Amino acid sequence: MAHPTYELIEALRDTAKKLTNGAHYAWGNHGACNCGNLVQSVTKLTKEEILTYAHTGIGEWTELAEEYCGVTDAPFSLLVSKLTDIGLTPTDIHNLEYLDNRAVLEQLPGGFRWLKRNKREDVIAYFETFAQMLEDQLVAAVELPADLFKTVPRQMALV
Repeated sequence: MAHPTYELIEALRDTAKKLTNGAHYAWGNHGACNCGNLVQSVTKLTKEEILTYAHTGIGEWTELAEEYCGVTDAPFSLLVSKLTDIGLTPTDIHNLEYLDNRAVLEQLPGGFRWLKRNKREDVIAYFETFAQMLEDQLVAAVELPADLFKTVPRQMALV
């Protein structure tokens, strides 16, 4: 499962917002599919630039993520590394492309349901739900000092 980071949460939400506002979406296009739109948010590359990089590898996002090597300088590996740098794993990349992480699906508003990988509204719902799940995990991991909520001394309260 993804490592919850502020960058990942913001990228998922930014991507969902752009898709909601009409960003180009085409599941069969490396630069405009689920992961392609996320990479646009993370890197500020255009869909055309992402597509050019994608053609340096063989396969779809899921196959390319499985073959990802963090040491190589291959252009497409650089795109995958941008996603792993913000907290995703190759498995997460697969799940984002196919909208099939069961934990995310169970948290969908209205309850569990299967989503269609190539339906804009389903991508938006998945990305927003995934971002909320990660935010909840991030907040739960924050440890506050036990004495944080002790009564403030009266002198300080008047300042």
